[in-house]
Amino acid sequence: MSAGLRIGMVGGAGRLGGAIATSILNAGIVEPRNLSLSYRRKTTDRFPGAFWTTDSQELADRSDIIIFSVRPEDWPALSVNANGKLILSLMAGVRLAHLCSRHNTERAVRALPNAAAEVARSYTPWITSRSVTDGDRAIMRAIFNACGVQDEITSENDIDYLTGLTGSGPAFPALLAAAMMDHAIDYGLARDVAQRAIITMLTGTGRLLERREECPDDIVRTFLNYRGTTAAAIEEMRASGFDAAVRHGLAAAFRKSVSMGETS
Repeated sequence: MSAGLRIGMVGGAGRLGGAIATSILNAGIVEPRNLSLSYRRKTTDRFPGAFWTTDSQELADRSDIIIFSVRPEDWPALSVNANGKLILSLMAGVRLAHLCSRHNTERAVRALPNAAAEVARSYTPWITSRSVTDGDRAIMRAIFNACGVQDEITSENDIDYLTGLTGSGPAFPALLAAAMMDHAIDYGLARDVAQRAIITMLTGTGRLLERREECPDDIVRTFLNYRGTTAAAIEEMRASGFDAAVRHGLAAAFRKSVSMGETS
């Protein structure tokens, strides 16, 4: 990979854009002087040596790869001519054909990292337009591997589904943690004890799932067969609609991802 690679991030002051920028800088994919970031309201002091601008076209002209890290509803207001350069969209729902048409290029990538990119633990699905080269793909893999784990996907429909499944990143485990904390505090546990117990349990579970070969369903079944306190909790949660709630939630996220693309 060229040491002089120039990357521009439209929306670099945002949380996701900042997380990606941090990861690619830490991995040495781009040098600070070759990183350009645009912003609307204010910059951050996180990237000394990088170039900041409020002019997204100026950013594009300075870059070999242009990354769009803005909300889908803000994208129609952007006027950026990529002039055939490689563009990477981190926006939910926006189709490859629309990206290429609007930004004057045939080389486009859609990807959906999540906020865990900040600690290099994101899962990133991505898909390319037909004109993306093998060299372009190598750069994309390097960027996404710097953020965590990646898979190249062949269907935009699958990207829309994964947007809801993994693009939300920490939100779903955090939702479970919040519900558990509420119950623990209602029981009488001190907030700091409840938070420490639950976060340690969730992070420890993540490590176990990474290292062991069982799928999550195998682990659940093991606890059910043991017939202890965990089995009692799982059975009551399922009887209360836990599995159905998750399915309905993911289906709603998928529908929202598709509708965001249609609106854009």
